[in-house]
Amino acid sequence: MAMTPPLRIGTRRSNLAVVQAEGIRDSLRKIDPRRTYEIEALHTAGDRDKTTALYNLGKSLWTAELEEKLTSGELDVVVHCLKDMPTRLPDTCDLVAIPLRDDPRDALIIKAGLPYTSLQTLPEGAVVGTSSVRRSAQLRRLYPHLRFANLRGNVETRLAKVDNPESEYTCMVMSAAGLERIGLKHRINQYMGSKDGGILHAVGQGALGLEIRKGDNKMLEFLNQLGDRRSTLACLAERALMRTLEGGCSVPIGVETEWLDEEQYLLRITGIVVSLDGTQSVQDSLDATVHDDAEANALGEELAAKLVSQGADTILNDINTTRPPKE
Repeated sequence: MAMTPPLRIGTRRSNLAVVQAEGIRDSLRKIDPRRTYEIEALHTAGDRDKTTALYNLGKSLWTAELEEKLTSGELDVVVHCLKDMPTRLPDTCDLVAIPLRDDPRDALIIKAGLPYTSLQTLPEGAVVGTSSVRRSAQLRRLYPHLRFANLRGNVETRLAKVDNPESEYTCMVMSAAGLERIGLKHRINQYMGSKDGGILHAVGQGALGLEIRKGDNKMLEFLNQLGDRRSTLACLAERALMRTLEGGCSVPIGVETEWLDEEQYLLRITGIVVSLDGTQSVQDSLDATVHDDAEANALGEELAAKLVSQGADTILNDINTTRPPKE
């Protein structure tokens, strides 16, 4: 009897990405312990380029090389941070299961040894390290007295840069879920959801996305056992919002989704589009009953249209026309 070949799981090479892939592997082992699983970690173009600002990098720089291996049959599934996945995938690939989502909020981490505890306590001119224009634009809007400096690298690299007594950074902002997954929850000084005086998070933040070859029905059926229905519907609504606004990781689009009634599947989605300097913004919310993928997509698209009618397209067009050219 022929042995079943190992299920090959692709991921980026950062510590966080590997930890996430190992979590998926362990979950799959519980479903089918007889099967073997291999993780292949790839150093992607987005990882190799440590200097280019994120607004000049497309999300595909973190996914394209992994998708090529997936399409060629070298991998069976790729585990992504969902927020790093483009909203339009190659024709050869499909997004399948979205497992139970972790905390989607951003988190504030203060330089070790400083007395500040929250955004509200940061002094005039405090330097916030972030490479995300979504974060910096929203924070400029709420806290115009703060300064911002580019901060790239994996979690550990960014943390070391901030903690360096010689560095200019007072603090940094990153995904709460990322810190929690690699055992750094104790470094979080403040969770930064909109209800905490903070900001709306990135589309798909806190969730993982599993990507497979289109037409691989056996893998689809197997991996869908990991999917969480409410997490999937909320994330699909968020991705539809961004896809309709044609935003990427470099565009200041923030979002929050909240289940108002889990039994009735009543979902609220809030979206914001902010100019890079924080002086212009459009924000609105919609509530709808969402039972399936089509209703989730429709909700995100409807909110996008609502934001555009209020001027979001003008803000986004200004950002795209004034953006520095790619080198």
